[in-house]
Amino acid sequence: MGLILSGSVIGCTTIFYYKSLETLPASLAIIFLFQFVWIGCGLEWIFFHRRPDRQKIIALGLLLIGSLFATGVQLEQSSLVFTPGMLWGFLAALTYSLLLLISGTVGRDVSPIFKSALMSVGASGMIFIFFPPMFLTDVSPLIALCPYGILLGAFGIALPPLFFSLGIPHVGTGLGSILTASELPVAILLACFVLGEQLVFGQWLGIGLILGGILLGNSQRR
Repeated sequence: MGLILSGSVIGCTTIFYYKSLETLPASLAIIFLFQFVWIGCGLEWIFFHRRPDRQKIIALGLLLIGSLFATGVQLEQSSLVFTPGMLWGFLAALTYSLLLLISGTVGRDVSPIFKSALMSVGASGMIFIFFPPMFLTDVSPLIALCPYGILLGAFGIALPPLFFSLGIPHVGTGLGSILTASELPVAILLACFVLGEQLVFGQWLGIGLILGGILLGNSQRR
C-alpha cells in the first residue's frame, strides 16, 4: 500500500508541474520544481534529525545558483508577480521531495522491479482520477501514439522509479536530492546536442556550478 501511495505522489508531481506550465514559462517553472533540492534536505532534517552540515549547505547553494544560470531565466519585475503557476510549481517541488523521502523508507525489502511496478500503478491511478483516459476508446489515435507512448513509458514512468528504488535507500533523501539535481544539466545538454539549441555562457556556467555542487555534496561519502 505504501508503494502505491508513493506512486500516487509521482502522479501528483506530474499534475502540479504541468499545471504550473499553464501560467509560467518553462524556464521559470523548472526553477520552482528545482526547489526540491533544499526541501528534500529539510524533510530529512525534520523526519530523521539529520541536520545538513556546512559542506552540504554550500553544495545546495551552488545547485540553486547554478539552476538560475543554467535555465537562462530572466528575473524581470513582471516575472516576480505572483501567479497560480508559482504555487503549482512549489507544490510539484514539495511532492517530488516527498517521493524521495518515501522511496528511501518504504518497501526496502521489496524487489526493485516489483517496487517500480507498484509505484507506476499508483502514479497512473492518480493521473487517471483527474484526467480520465477517455481517448483510449478511440483506436486510431491510440495506435498512432503507441510508438511514442512506449518510449515515454519506458524512460518517463518505468525506469525512473526503478532507479529510485535501487539508489535512494543507499544514499538517503538529502544526498538523493542533490544527486537528482543532475537532471537539469542533462536536460539542457540534450537540448543542445540533440535538438540543436544554442547555449549562452551563463548556461554553461550554471551547468558547471550544478555539477560542482553535486560533487561537493557527494564527496562527504568518500
